Amino acid sequence: MNAATIDPQEAAHFGALAADWWDPRGSSAMLHRLNPVRLAYIRQQIDAHWHADSRERRPLAGRSALDVGCGAGLLAEPLARMGAAVTGVDAAPENIGAARAHAAGQGLAIAYHAGELAALPPATFDLVTSMEVVEHVADPAAFVAELAARLAPGGLIILSTPNRTTLSKLLLVEAAERVGAVPRGTHDWDRFLRPDELTGLIEGAGLEVVDRTGLSPSPARGFKLGGSEALNYLLTARRRG
Repeated sequence: MNAATIDPQEAAHFGALAADWWDPRGSSAMLHRLNPVRLAYIRQQIDAHWHADSRERRPLAGRSALDVGCGAGLLAEPLARMGAAVTGVDAAPENIGAARAHAAGQGLAIAYHAGELAALPPATFDLVTSMEVVEHVADPAAFVAELAARLAPGGLIILSTPNRTTLSKLLLVEAAERVGAVPRGTHDWDRFLRPDELTGLIEGAGLEVVDRTGLSPSPARGFKLGGSEALNYLLTARRRG
């Protein structure tokens, strides 16, 4: 399929933040706090799905990974360090420029592409990830279908996204943007997806959800897995059957 899923306004918003992506105290500070928790979840799912030893440093060795909406590479780089052959794609060329420069400085070989996911060369991947992206695309159903089309047989897809609840509107949109925790205009609450809505899109693309967990604030650690899904959640899916 070749459906256009990029929202130009969203791409421009995040592209304007490109130079600041890797600053843990800058406009992407929230992502830097979220990333370790998301990585912990991804590692749990990798180990469970492929029966990997949790002590193995490179559990993705010999496998391929695609990170969609990769920004400047905050997730793509850890996946590469886990041994995967990583491809990253983002709507904003500015983000891809920042991602390539940072990866080069780290000595990591990551294939980065700017533009539509559908425009990537034909290929499927063992692991497909997309963190906090589906709520920013023009057509969520087409986007999820495109993710599913990139999933190799026996592969795993992992997504995270905010939930559309009263609490997320108060904390993630109104409060977080008012105090500068995230840049103004980052979130449109009406575009958040409830778990049942995202599950419906995933099932419509021929996949089945095999795990879901909440991602919520923690006074001690910043964020934690499990518990309430009222603000944000992660889910894992595989091809049905």
